[in-house]
Amino acid sequence: MTQQLPQVSSTEPELSGVRNFRDVGGLPTVDGRSVRFGRLFRSGHLAHATEEDAAFLAGLGLHTVFDFRNQADRKVEGADVELPGVRNVNIPLNDPADGKEFWKLVSSGSLDQLRSVLADGKAAARMSDSYRKMIVERTAEHSRVLHAMAEDSIPALMHCAAGKDRAGLSIAISLLAVGVEREAVEADYVKSNDPHRRYKVRRSSTDADALSPEVMELLSPLFDARLEYLRAAFETIEQNWGTVESYLSDGLKLSPATRERLRERLVTEA
Repeated sequence: MTQQLPQVSSTEPELSGVRNFRDVGGLPTVDGRSVRFGRLFRSGHLAHATEEDAAFLAGLGLHTVFDFRNQADRKVEGADVELPGVRNVNIPLNDPADGKEFWKLVSSGSLDQLRSVLADGKAAARMSDSYRKMIVERTAEHSRVLHAMAEDSIPALMHCAAGKDRAGLSIAISLLAVGVEREAVEADYVKSNDPHRRYKVRRSSTDADALSPEVMELLSPLFDARLEYLRAAFETIEQNWGTVESYLSDGLKLSPATRERLRERLVTEA
């Protein structure tokens, strides 16, 4: 039996303190159905949500917020706002050391440091590699999220810091698990590039060129949602498991019954 949940409008709200929020409802599946509205949301972190933002989020009927940030991220941004009656589950999808290194580079790296680490395609390569690592090294975490949603955790909101990489990949995996067309998965992923969605880069460096065009260009690949990153993840799935179906069943240990429960909860009826 499909769980009866309140229908939420597909109109995007104007949230002041939460970046990159959206409902993934409406995306088409390969069998001609679509993702239900009001079931699965994604965003950047909720630490700076205003009272109005929190009231809107509280009105979504959320069961669970999945926070994929690590300790370093949470130290920079703070903890999520408390939403009454909503379970907050923190499942870091990268190591604290990686996060600490990342934020130190973004915040205070000098121009020479940024050039040495990020120039000549190294920034984009770094991002693609992080997606590959999340696929191979975080199967247990992704499995946990999907099993939780199949059981009782919907409506759900997934977020990380900017809501584009860790949350973006987790959303993509969730959508593939219920049969969403890959082109639609990719189209949702790149929405994170919209100017009003992007994470605001903050620099503590006091160098004269701290926010120069060259610095921002060097940092840009770290804050872009590039299809090459997501496709690196898809390629890693195929290299390690052969197909998405094998990845879901063997890598993430999703049984046919679990996937059917996910579809019942997330996808419109045939």
